[in-house]
Amino acid sequence: MARILFITLGCAKNEVDTDRMRALLLDAGFSEAHSIEEADAAIVNTCSFLASATSESIETTLELADAVAEGVRSLPIIMCGCVPSRYGDELPPELPEVSAFVRADEEDSIVSVVRDLLQLDTAVGARSGALRTVEGASAYIKISDGCDRFCSFCAIPYIRGRYYSRPFEDIAKEVRRLADGGVREFVLIGQDTGIWGKDLEEPRTLAWLLREVAALVRDVGGWVRVLYLQPEGMTDELIATIRDTPEVLPYIDIPIQHCSERILRAMNRSGSAEQLRELFARLRSEIPGMVLRTTGMAGFPSETDQEADELFDFISEQEFDYTSVFSFSPEEGTRAARMEGQVDEDVKLERTQRLIDLTEQLGFAATAKHVGERVKVIIDGVEESEDGLELIGHTWFQAPDSDGAVHIASGEASVGDIVTCDLVDSFCYELIGEIVR
Repeated sequence: MARILFITLGCAKNEVDTDRMRALLLDAGFSEAHSIEEADAAIVNTCSFLASATSESIETTLELADAVAEGVRSLPIIMCGCVPSRYGDELPPELPEVSAFVRADEEDSIVSVVRDLLQLDTAVGARSGALRTVEGASAYIKISDGCDRFCSFCAIPYIRGRYYSRPFEDIAKEVRRLADGGVREFVLIGQDTGIWGKDLEEPRTLAWLLREVAALVRDVGGWVRVLYLQPEGMTDELIATIRDTPEVLPYIDIPIQHCSERILRAMNRSGSAEQLRELFARLRSEIPGMVLRTTGMAGFPSETDQEADELFDFISEQEFDYTSVFSFSPEEGTRAARMEGQVDEDVKLERTQRLIDLTEQLGFAATAKHVGERVKVIIDGVEESEDGLELIGHTWFQAPDSDGAVHIASGEASVGDIVTCDLVDSFCYELIGEIVR
């Protein structure tokens, strides 16, 4: 039984893609390796969203090749995902250490690729039709891929292609199987989740999808969370669905990138500070107690000191619960990389750090406001601390892997369990919980 080592870089969407390949390979009779020493082949699922992510992907692959060269096993390395999708035929001459390159849209052929490299005619194992290998109570579910926005700073449309919605029947099948396997939190992701369904033969809306998924998980007490919305996607129907569907968490993730109308226009995005103010005021009015996450970008080409201050003041005024801050990166092939008025690196870093300092101050305060609440917590792991074993989990206003965690110093629970906790203290984005007995 050949053993496969999986290495995943990048975002949650890549985690889903890796898990899909893992499920296909395990279903075909392969097994998973957890170290180079025990592996017969290695799969590196790469990220190329930013130049730094591309560099990390290549460095990780080369480090793996060096480790293989120093060892005693022959280990084919397969590079998958965004880097092969973006750079294609340029890669084989530059990376002879890699045995095969698999683009994102070719990953369903991974079983054949691995068999060919290992010179296997067949793989032993019953076909169960497994779609995922998720363990625990939370799972990401891709509802779409690709993007039609062509923001001037973003290479995703060139890497992942044009936008397409995953059919509801496929999503529903995955949700049912995950629920049967013990998953209780279903996190819907895509490049632009808000427009899901517009391209289907029978057009649907994200609001419709949320209601359908909520109905599928209602009997198991499931949570439904949706990430990566855009301001234009917040329709009346969607707002009402989030407000009125108990299974859908009132956690809204809307990347704004900027608030200056001029900068947004240069980014090939729409909106203005006033339009965003109106949207967030409406959301807070119609969905009381909701949690709001956003993303801001510092140092976009031609951004002035005044516009940088405008973004700083806007974020300060809105007091988002969570904010990710990025420094503009001139990505190869994008229009923004060729724009005049590129901001000096030192200025970009200063503006970025100023925003990070602000958003941490706001985020720490928002986290502290939850102290005193009684909440359900999903247990994600168990860690060793100075005082013994500590349970680590997250609650409804914390997206997994993104927003901090709930730390529980005493109590008995296993990964995947859902426990009721009183939140008794906070530090930074973290909370201290005590299990209610």
